[in-house]
Amino acid sequence: MACRMTTRRRTAILISGRGSNMAALLDAAANPAYPAEIALVLSNRADAAGLARAASAGIPTAVVESRPFGRDRAAFEAAMEQVLAAHGVELIALAGFMRVLTEGFTTRWEGRMLNIHPSLLPAFPGLDTHARALAAGVRLHGCTVHLVTPGVDEGPILAQAAVPVLPGDDEASLAARVLEQEHRLYPAALAWVAAGQARLVEGRVRLSGTPAPSAPALRNPG
Repeated sequence: MACRMTTRRRTAILISGRGSNMAALLDAAANPAYPAEIALVLSNRADAAGLARAASAGIPTAVVESRPFGRDRAAFEAAMEQVLAAHGVELIALAGFMRVLTEGFTTRWEGRMLNIHPSLLPAFPGLDTHARALAAGVRLHGCTVHLVTPGVDEGPILAQAAVPVLPGDDEASLAARVLEQEHRLYPAALAWVAAGQARLVEGRVRLSGTPAPSAPALRNPG
């Protein structure tokens, strides 16, 4: 009997630090049935701790230092594009990549670049999300995976997971609870995109087929 061959989408993970969500994606992609293959981990910092974690898993790594480019973001991104092309990258997953990308770069990767943000967008875009959630007195907090657009944390939402804000929570305890959900949510959302189950319709994400069974209960209801 002939075996049915499937093609895994070659994916780059972009990091700037320890790569906690990167590790969750690597673990998911270690399963040959997962529809994304991690072809590269790229960092804009040579001292990013996640590079060692990726190398130990046998994943190719690369560094394109952002500092030498100063304010010339386009030149920095052009250098990254060369590395991505050399590794045949089809999808990008941002995992703690602390650079704001230009409109040109995000447009070229439209629908093929994901990010995870530690809040229930559109609430609390940007930094210090856990402190801001506590200060606002919200009862629910969480994380969002979205497609990347030129606006920071404004792209179409792929999936969300929520956690309760408990009495006595501080930033650390709330962040830890959210991070646990990030590690479940991101691999599921990347799988939807890699498998062609997520598509853009009039600026919103539509899901088709059967979502990944590991997906949390809350996802984009579209």
